[in-house]
Amino acid sequence: MPTAKTYFVADLHLFAQRSQGHAHLRSMRQLAAQAETFVLGGDIFDFRWSTLGSSAATVAAASAWLTDLTKAAPRCQFHMLLGNHDHHDPFIDALEGLCNRQENLSWHPYFVRMGDSFFLHGDAADRDGTEASLTNARQQAQGHTHRTRGRAASWLYDVAIHAGLHRPVPVFAYPKRRTARRLLSYMNEVGHGPETGVEHVYFGHTHRPMSNYRYRGVKFHNGGAPIKGVGFRIVSAHVRRGKAA
Repeated sequence: MPTAKTYFVADLHLFAQRSQGHAHLRSMRQLAAQAETFVLGGDIFDFRWSTLGSSAATVAAASAWLTDLTKAAPRCQFHMLLGNHDHHDPFIDALEGLCNRQENLSWHPYFVRMGDSFFLHGDAADRDGTEASLTNARQQAQGHTHRTRGRAASWLYDVAIHAGLHRPVPVFAYPKRRTARRLLSYMNEVGHGPETGVEHVYFGHTHRPMSNYRYRGVKFHNGGAPIKGVGFRIVSAHVRRGKAA
């Protein structure tokens, strides 16, 4: 069965001080111009740590960024997944309007399935791998954590990044086997387990690069994050042609 040229990227954390995601925009545009599909895998924007001063300013900047990207590659179909840092009601409202205007853009709150590949942000790996726990965590974040931080808090976070204090966290917080097990548990619950034909899982969130990690017959892939001291790549995804779901 033929494959569709597809790319996946997550965790750019644009508009946060720690992000180096802007440095990869040219590469993203070049790859999108050659691709049939491009999946933006959540936390592309960071409404928790935005330095733009307000939610409204960050929503406007995110909308402009998406507009520029999708217009630069009109033949590529973009799928925007939400993560725990950009699942933000005002942004979702703007995203709805943007998708209505841009025919090559669609959005999905949690995941998208394409052929034998399953794409999700990856925050299901934080807990017990159930749909209910993920939904509840996102709702709680909406209630009291999605707000722009002040300059002092951003500065302290930046100091920790430059000191390398963040580097051991993904390794200890997200062991590969446990991460894969929790993601697979979530996939089974939402009806996209291995028995449905899934062979590849592409996810972000953990900031821990992973390539072809095999667990129970499924290969897991993670591109890391463009943050100092963390590996990062735009992932070339293996996708057998099939309707997105």
